[in-house]
Amino acid sequence: MIRLEKRPQPSRAWSWATPVVAVLTTMIAGGLLFGALGTDPLVAIRTIFWDPVFGEFAFYYRGQLLVKAGPLILIAVGLAMGFRAGIWNIGAEGQYIIGAICGAAVGLAFYPMEARWLIFPLMILAGALGGYLWAMIPGILRTKFNTNEILVSLLLVYVAEQILAWTALGPLRNPDGAGFPGSRNLRQYDSAANNELIAGWGMHWGVVAAFIAVILGYILLSRHIMGFNIRLAGQSPRAARFAGVNPTRLILFCLGLSGALAGLAGVFEVAGPAGQISIDFNVGYGFTAIIVAFLGRLHPVGILLAGLLMALTYIGGEAAQATLGLPAAAIQAFQGMLLFFLLAFDVLTNFRIKLGREAHA
Repeated sequence: MIRLEKRPQPSRAWSWATPVVAVLTTMIAGGLLFGALGTDPLVAIRTIFWDPVFGEFAFYYRGQLLVKAGPLILIAVGLAMGFRAGIWNIGAEGQYIIGAICGAAVGLAFYPMEARWLIFPLMILAGALGGYLWAMIPGILRTKFNTNEILVSLLLVYVAEQILAWTALGPLRNPDGAGFPGSRNLRQYDSAANNELIAGWGMHWGVVAAFIAVILGYILLSRHIMGFNIRLAGQSPRAARFAGVNPTRLILFCLGLSGALAGLAGVFEVAGPAGQISIDFNVGYGFTAIIVAFLGRLHPVGILLAGLLMALTYIGGEAAQATLGLPAAAIQAFQGMLLFFLLAFDVLTNFRIKLGREAHA
């Protein structure tokens, strides 16, 4: 017989061991999946995790690693603040899209974009503001009408996707694009392009912003009164109320911060790697960032490492598709396993397993 017994207090050892165990278990289960698809499991795992860092084309992949990790880390840091306080923003994908649209709209408004240094900073501000305002919709509905921010923020993702399609086919469509959907390519204009700061390294302003967000997030949680309020609200909502924490202010702050950072990730992506607003601009960074936040234990430094790991699965997964013929769905399932096993083993942080006669007693 098996029984779960509540621990007197959460296990710190399991709390930090869970991500490592989840990654190892994901490799084993993923290997079985790849084997069932007719691919050598060891070759598949090596292609995903080893070759991008130490393989023949490692220098190219390392640059792409930062490109993929930047938006994941930036979004996840914002989400982690809310998750720690028990505020669940599941709609970062929508805020990412709206931020990209707002930033691109500002940049395209200055076409043909002569060398004006002010354009890109204005795009950044517009992207952050767009993501912030989109996140304020579930925030205000939660504080004024006590709606569920999980459902509202998630449903707004689909609204944002429709707005994205409308802008790509309408207001922002390239008039010189022969009728094809999509905006002008922002990377053609230095004033609106988020180009690499160091050629070949993948380092652009979005990656810099991600590292800054990690540093400021750590300072906020460990040195600022708002960080104390966030941690207190997540650990004991009742104690937070007695301590004078304003729940309305906390909800709006956490949702606004996560929305602004998601919007920033969107504008850095549309002005950099993506280059334009298109129907398929969003690639799921907002949803994947949820995995990154939990894999990093909702801690900024942990999120930095988890973002790099998740970016590695993106790059390695693309390499596995190209060289081994693995379907994209198998790679997505492999990434989903990571969150599944993380949540499964996370149970052991608060519970211990009792087996046999001990469980029966």
